Amino acid sequence: MSNPVFFTAPGTLDQQAPGSAFVLEGAEARHAVTVKRLAVGEAVDIADGAGKRLTGTVTAVAPGEMTVECRELANEPQPGIRLVLVQALAKGDRDELAAETATELGIDAVIPWQAERSIVRWKAERAAKAHAKWQSVVTAAAKQARRAWIPEVRAAVDGAGLQAAVAAADLAVILHEDAVRPLRQVLESWLESAVPGDEASREVLLIVGPEGGISPREVTRLCDAGAVTALLGHHVLRSSTAGPAATVLASDILGRW
Repeated sequence: MSNPVFFTAPGTLDQQAPGSAFVLEGAEARHAVTVKRLAVGEAVDIADGAGKRLTGTVTAVAPGEMTVECRELANEPQPGIRLVLVQALAKGDRDELAAETATELGIDAVIPWQAERSIVRWKAERAAKAHAKWQSVVTAAAKQARRAWIPEVRAAVDGAGLQAAVAAADLAVILHEDAVRPLRQVLESWLESAVPGDEASREVLLIVGPEGGISPREVTRLCDAGAVTALLGHHVLRSSTAGPAATVLASDILGRW
């Protein structure tokens, strides 16, 4: 069974080495000691959310504090091709569920999208709170999945903002029930035609609409910006299901799994 993971701030593991002691403090330590009831001698991982992972053994616990002796320190690189979920805002927390599940399945970043048919609206103070909540949900899902990287929840975009993101991406795919080509074919064709080079900068956007679907005008504008449409499967999936399903398929086809 894999070790439980607890997060610390980026940079705090930089001076660690095998045999050194790391003291985890704050909310994560309270969760480890009070909720998880971890005890001396148990194995844990401490990750900084930016790819660095310390594997060690608990040597001391106290209220709000846990000391871990480092056995191993590893840097886990980002995938050569990053997957970004563009999730339209949806009612009933379906959008948060999509971000949460896609994180467990390996998505690298999430972009909230204010689509034309989105019933939910992020405005002013609500936008900041909603963004913080999404990041909290994604962080918790990354911990559950034992990830060393915490996916970034990027700033919410409107139609124009998404068009700009599409234009900047290496590939942007609109998951749409009226598409002709299946997602597998789109991704495989892209891989075959991609120019060899620095894959670290490559990003694939997976665009999911709200409950009412992506409007024809939005599809046209996004395609004009460089996006392509793709069929995810034989059935029309919910807004909360399409992104995670596409993440699984894309991860397999792009060689991430």
